[in-house]
Amino acid sequence: MKENNIVEARRARARVNVAALDHKEWERARPVRLARYWSGEPAPFARQAEARLLWDDEALSARFVCEQRETLVASATPERGWKTMGLWDRDVCEMFVAPSASDPSRYFEFEVAPTGEWLDLAVRVGVFGRETDWGFYSGMTAAARISVDSVIVAMRVPWDAFGITAAPGVGERWRVNLFRCVGAGETRGYVAWQPTRTPEPDFHVPEKFGQLHFVD
Repeated sequence: MKENNIVEARRARARVNVAALDHKEWERARPVRLARYWSGEPAPFARQAEARLLWDDEALSARFVCEQRETLVASATPERGWKTMGLWDRDVCEMFVAPSASDPSRYFEFEVAPTGEWLDLAVRVGVFGRETDWGFYSGMTAAARISVDSVIVAMRVPWDAFGITAAPGVGERWRVNLFRCVGAGETRGYVAWQPTRTPEPDFHVPEKFGQLHFVD
């Protein structure tokens, strides 16, 4: 049985373009369920999501398949040519990745909205709080599709965004957490793969990140 704090990134047999949301390679990746709020309380099924990760020689990719039973909180005039600040205040899926398993306090934040808008940031959490590199540019690409009762979003992040020149080896382990924000106002939901269990919603808790295993 797989531990519930591990997500596998499966090596893709073929390059999967970020817009290929239904590519057969996604079915080879083991899914993890985003089923709880940041607090640890169960999230209703209508707000849950499934995430799968793939990797190849060029990039790390993630796809979120989200239940959608409420009105989208999204921009009517999305800008996809550059990162969208404040994306975290709308419906969005997020992946936080720490390349060093022994130092999860240095990590990278990637977000994609149902509109295809995206955001990338480099973050360091230290004794004096969180430091964010707002000008960080990863070269990530993003795609999304809205259906009647679901939303699918995907992101593809090249390896040099993580400060490395080649893909990790099979068996290598990083740290990661996966999130979904949905809804608005007092009923807004902050859904997490690994709940951070903070007094107020907060995803920036690297010690709560799960393990990312690169598998063949």
